[in-house]
Amino acid sequence: MAGSIYDIQVTTLGGAPQSMADYKGKALLIVNVASACGYTPQYAGLEALYRKYRDRGFVVLGFPCNQFGGQEPGSAEDIATFCSTKYDVTFPLFAKIDVNGEHAHPLFELLKGAKPGVLGTQAIKWNSTKFLVSPTGEVVERYGSSTTPEQSDADVARQLAAAPS
Repeated sequence: MAGSIYDIQVTTLGGAPQSMADYKGKALLIVNVASACGYTPQYAGLEALYRKYRDRGFVVLGFPCNQFGGQEPGSAEDIATFCSTKYDVTFPLFAKIDVNGEHAHPLFELLKGAKPGVLGTQAIKWNSTKFLVSPTGEVVERYGSSTTPEQSDADVARQLAAAPS
């Protein structure tokens, strides 16, 4: 497992490798997303939060996941089209990943280890679990699926206010 979030490589929705180090110095909200879930409408709130704070060094990172009820069955192209046309998503989306189990992506292994869920469980329970990462790379908060992006607004603002300029 990587020592720092910035040591991890991810893959963009378009298939290109990307280093999480590209996001050093930015506050991040990292979310496992799905296109056919009861929480899918949170895309609108995620996009609104991103647009509100992106000029201050905030980025939402969406990681499609098909591990919960098969709610993200589409291809990368299907996901991109859905997010663009239905929710006008402009924040970065990445290749479909697993967040639990033996094939869980190292990014989510690190996030879950840093901020376990209720009763110390690490497993992600459903789509739209969100992790807030400080501009210095510290995992500062974990939000369950039912916590809306709007409910994380004050925490995001605090991270941006504390960030070194």
